[in-house]
Amino acid sequence: MQKRTASIKLVTTTQQSALLSAVQRESARVCNTIVLLAHKNNCWNHVKLHRLAYYPIRATTTLGSQMVCNSLKAVCNAFKSLNYKKTKELPINTFKPSSSVHYDKKTYSFKDGALSLYTLSGRIVLPMALGKPQKEYLRIGTPKEAQLVYRNKKWFFNLVFDIPDVPLSKLSGKVLGVDLGENVVAATSSGKLYGGRQLRHKRDCAVAQRRRLQRKGTKSSKRKLKTTSDKEARHIKHTNHLISKAIVHEALDSECHVIALENLTNIRDRIKATKRVRYRLHGWAWAQLQRFIVYKAQAAGLKVVFVNPAYTSKTCAECKQLGIRVKHRFVCKVCGIQRHSDLNASLNISRIAASADAATGAVNHPNMEAALA
Repeated sequence: MQKRTASIKLVTTTQQSALLSAVQRESARVCNTIVLLAHKNNCWNHVKLHRLAYYPIRATTTLGSQMVCNSLKAVCNAFKSLNYKKTKELPINTFKPSSSVHYDKKTYSFKDGALSLYTLSGRIVLPMALGKPQKEYLRIGTPKEAQLVYRNKKWFFNLVFDIPDVPLSKLSGKVLGVDLGENVVAATSSGKLYGGRQLRHKRDCAVAQRRRLQRKGTKSSKRKLKTTSDKEARHIKHTNHLISKAIVHEALDSECHVIALENLTNIRDRIKATKRVRYRLHGWAWAQLQRFIVYKAQAAGLKVVFVNPAYTSKTCAECKQLGIRVKHRFVCKVCGIQRHSDLNASLNISRIAASADAATGAVNHPNMEAALA
């Protein structure tokens, strides 16, 4: 079973929008009260926090009982997303009046093609502006929890669906290896390179603009800073969508039933580099690109595996010996092969995934003696 989120635009009147805003403000107030209770008692377990806070909160709010339960869950989820270090003091998470509102299946329903939502004044029925993807999710998926979001003066209902798994394709058994990088965003074992020079240039320009605005420190510069940050994030997300879609289509066209990706967990902690490179590395949305590849591949009936990337960029894909990498060029001293270093890495990733060690992603270390002979 796969989880997919559909952002559904709601058609509201002025009165209905005011009712939704009232729920949003009260939900944020309740969540902030729960945060203080949880922080004071150092209690972030959902069940224990429910026993601790439910009745005190119910006595001080006009929210319904199930919406209080939803607020408790929202606070626990926010704590989990902090990913704090236990050696440091836990920060107090705050909910703004504009924060999203958590809904579950007991607080919303569908009636005659419209959405029925809980408010402080009772249920309201809202028409939905549905596109083709949303209609397909509603047709084949099972609605689960959701978030009510107010963005750009419009209301959206971000609804999670459980989507049945697509049967895996039984094609040739070939594996498409994908190497991710900064200069070349993605390189595939079939020889395709997805350049990242333009993306990096735009990101560097955004960084320079951000520094100028931060030095000013005026209210207008802070508003511009927020706009610039959102614009950069949208551009990166759009680019990752295009690249991930192209990679999945490439796998289908090449009759590959498996896409192999690198396991890049904690890569930012492992790599030592200059300050400028570290800044770029932390702005590299490789995890987002991998997520997009995974869910698009699953929707197409393709399998995705992750392998250990150790030595994939330093080992010759032909003779499996240690070679020399100079920027984007890889040269093998043993067999004399010369090719693009990212392409060589993608070939190694494909080979590893296709081997018997694919389950663990183990990589055979190169033969150092033969390479240095």
